Amino acid sequence: MIRIAVFASGKGSNAQQIIHYFRDNKRVEISFIVSSKKDAGVLNIAATHKIPSIVLDKKTFLNTDEYVVFLKENKIDFIVLAGFLWKIPVNLIQAYPQKIINIHPALLPNYGGKGMYGHFVHEAVIAAKEKQSGITIHYVDELYDHGAPVFQAFCDIDENDTPDTLAAKIHILEHTHFPSVIEKVLFKL
Repeated sequence: MIRIAVFASGKGSNAQQIIHYFRDNKRVEISFIVSSKKDAGVLNIAATHKIPSIVLDKKTFLNTDEYVVFLKENKIDFIVLAGFLWKIPVNLIQAYPQKIINIHPALLPNYGGKGMYGHFVHEAVIAAKEKQSGITIHYVDELYDHGAPVFQAFCDIDENDTPDTLAAKIHILEHTHFPSVIEKVLFKL
């Protein structure tokens, strides 16, 4: 059984899709939900599905090994970032080499980096008059939105699209692809 910790900072719509996708899987368990915010909606999703959750203390997360030890003690094998907004510290990346993936709401390497998340990404894409956007699922390394890409999916941008309508298109791509790509990464399908 592969035990996954899903890290999220917001509503948790991607976490919800991941939980549903793997709920009857005999080889994968969503073992923990980890959040950076005590009022994040993802914590309610965790409670509904009876999945243990923790809320991180930022100083402890960034400056100690306490959470690395916690994850190892709880036999976490793989980490999925699903709307987690903090940079992952080097000690965690080193403890889980090539075992942390992230989803980004744009076609990396464009529109990534510090401060480029959610609405900020969609505003930048629209302002640049791009004809396409999409999602990138990638391994996590020491830089924001930099690790090796695993998968990309595309959507067209219409001249009437706004950041909100583009966000809706991106959410469809995320929900459609992220869980199955996680499975492919886990089992090298």
